[in-house]
Amino acid sequence: MNRGWFVTGTDTGVGKTRVACALISTLAQAGQRVAGMKPVASGAHATAAGPRHVDAEALARVANVTAAYEDVNPYCFLPAIAPHLAAGAAGVEMRLQTILDAYARLRGRAEVVVVEGAGGWRVPLGAAGFMSDVARALALPVLLVVGVRLGCLNHAALTAEAIRRDGVPLAGWIANRIDPGMPHFEDNVVALARLLGAEPLAVFPHEASGNVPAWSGRIPPQK
Repeated sequence: MNRGWFVTGTDTGVGKTRVACALISTLAQAGQRVAGMKPVASGAHATAAGPRHVDAEALARVANVTAAYEDVNPYCFLPAIAPHLAAGAAGVEMRLQTILDAYARLRGRAEVVVVEGAGGWRVPLGAAGFMSDVARALALPVLLVVGVRLGCLNHAALTAEAIRRDGVPLAGWIANRIDPGMPHFEDNVVALARLLGAEPLAVFPHEASGNVPAWSGRIPPQK
């Protein structure tokens, strides 16, 4: 059985959290012990317990495994800027081993861990390398969330090429309709399937609310 998946996207704001939460919720309802993880996040809000990020909180909310926030989100920064810039402003040097240690603790509690990256595949993390290095170190198959909007064909093709070039298995892709008024939406999904070499695992309709949608497609096989 897979230990989980790494959820990346064609860009920031394309629906990674929405897709990750839907997957976690579906697996939890099926009786699996599932944890969510957001290794790096910027744009957090201040609380008495320290910075907290809405994405990490959403992942923890739908999971059915209790875990320390610091394991769900080891690096959390207040400024809504690139993570390596936020870390530098806070005087923090992100380390890959810190992320791996937090992941190991989650794995000790859960059968499956769904890990959501920050931004896209090649987001820089300073001394820790890139977001892609986190995925490689975790040795998890990747789910690619494509935010279907103008420019998505190029972004999806380039991201898939980078994932495969890095030697990480691409388990599948998900189409997320982030632009409700986009013309030829269905034609773009067909084009994406041709470019990526596979039909989408799921197609998520546009939804303005923050509700967790039902997983409306195939779940990647667990081996």
